[in-house]
Parts: sequence; structure tokens; C-alpha cells
Amino acid sequence: MTRAALLFPSDPLAPHRPDPHYAAEARHARELGGTHAVVDHDALLAGHAREAVRRVPAGGEPLWYRGWMLPPTAYAAMEAALADRGRTLLTTPAAYRRAHELPGWYAAFAHVTPRSSWIPGGGMPGDPELKRAAEELGGPGPAIVKDYVKSRKHEWAEACYVPDLADGEGLRRVVGRFVALQGDDLAGGVVLRRFERYVRRRGSDGADRAEEARVWWLDGAPVLVGPHPDTPEVRPAPDLTAIRPLVRALGCRFVTTDLARLADDGAWQVVEVGDGQVSDLPRGTDPAALLSALLSAPLAGAPATTPGHRAR
Repeated sequence: MTRAALLFPSDPLAPHRPDPHYAAEARHARELGGTHAVVDHDALLAGHAREAVRRVPAGGEPLWYRGWMLPPTAYAAMEAALADRGRTLLTTPAAYRRAHELPGWYAAFAHVTPRSSWIPGGGMPGDPELKRAAEELGGPGPAIVKDYVKSRKHEWAEACYVPDLADGEGLRRVVGRFVALQGDDLAGGVVLRRFERYVRRRGSDGADRAEEARVWWLDGAPVLVGPHPDTPEVRPAPDLTAIRPLVRALGCRFVTTDLARLADDGAWQVVEVGDGQVSDLPRGTDPAALLSALLSAPLAGAPATTPGHRAR
């Protein structure tokens, strides 16, 4: 029976080997009887997809990518270059974008994630666009700023947290700083999200963070539940009852959900959704269960997509 294989970014200093960050996953995959290939991540970002995949053997097993984040355009170029070599990615470019970018996954999880609005574009939004996006969140109060993929939470007061959406000048200042710091890495556009208060705990480094769990889903089933990479020492046990059907409704084969409990009522919320191929494993997590599921996954098929939850 044909099995899936894995595709890792190559080590820049030893391009025939996986990047050191993924070396443990590659070793575990071999121990499970799986195979892997490498792709040049820097070449992909530079727009040289054919060059990037030249070390991938022609023909052979369909592939799950496990590597650094890629812009959707670079992922699509990688998929096309692999197809020219007779290789198939098990996550399509449309599914990658849907899970990777907030506007793609938001509708499926709208009732269990902070209320959000977004402004497409690659630069600083104008005041009318910012005002409209703030009004869509339903009145004054705190919010956070991010792009379609990432925030700058480590510059919290400077480029992430907006104390009150009614303060137009304050909102403009935080968004402007966020856009400036992101620069060419700004993904998709600016997103505003309602700030929610979650159950928090002080980590081993002394920082006070939300107690988050990262859940890895394959074909609508949770195959690994563990901590968030930011808090690897915190291991909550989330209730997935309400989340499972929403993951299936998204219609993507391999995704992650980051979950946290609201401080007021303890309900679990979806903080972020991601494509599982580019989601990081927390330090100290045994990848065997995840890799075993990927290597033995069906080579075709995905959860049915609910009408209205289409790829962008």
C-alpha cells in the first residue's frame, strides 16, 4: 500500500539534509518506516520554485509539507513545481490559504472565536477603513491588531494592543506601528480582533500568559493535543465537543487550533487556526503520534466543506 511521505525544508549549510529544526521529526519519520524529501525554503521565497524542489525525487508518494510558513503564492508555486516532478501535495493551495489566513477560516469558527474584522491591502489603511473595521467589532472596548497570519504580541503595547477602539488616534498609532514593523512581511492585510480575557498562568520564564492548548486535526479528528509552543510547560485538557464539527466544516485535511478558556465562564475559545503543515510543535512534544497519523493517512479525500465555507 502506498503511504504518504514528508517534505521538510533543507538545512542551508547541508542542503541534502532537513533543517536542524525539523531533524527530530525526520528521524522519527524514518523510525516509523516513512520517507522524506527536502525543499529549499529560501529559493521558494525568492520565487525559484523549480530550483527549490530539485532535490525531491521524481515520482513517488504524495507529500505532506512540514516546514516554515510560506506565503500562499509561494505554496502554490511549490505545488506546481512538485506536480511537474510527478509529486502531489496532500494539502491543496486553496486549502492551505483557507486554514493559514484568518479571512479563510473565520466564518467556520465565528461563534467560538473573538469577533474580527479586516482590511485587505499591503500598507497602512486610511482613517475611513480603520473606522469601519472598528465599528464592525460592535462598539468601544479593547482590541488587538494583527495581519492575516501573525501578530506582534511581543511588542504588546506598541504594535498589538488597542486599549479602546473609540480612541481613533490610539488605534491609528498602534496599527501604524504594526504595519511599519511588519514591513514586507505584512500578510494579506490588517486585522482587528476583540480582546478577550483568558485564564492565565505565570510560566517558567516569569511571563504571565494565557493557558493555551494546541490541537492537531487530521481529516476532522484530533490526533495530538498538547501545549502551545509559547507555554510548553502548560498542558491544559480542552473540551473539543463544540470545536470538532467546526473543524470538519472548514473542509481542510490537516489543521491546528489554538484554544484558551475565557476567564469569566471557562468556555473554550479558538484563539487561532493554522495549516498543520506550518504549525510548530512545542518544545519537548513527542511527534510520534502526529507523524504516524500523517504517514498512514488516506491519500485522497477530505472532510466535506459546508456551503459558504469556500476557499478565498
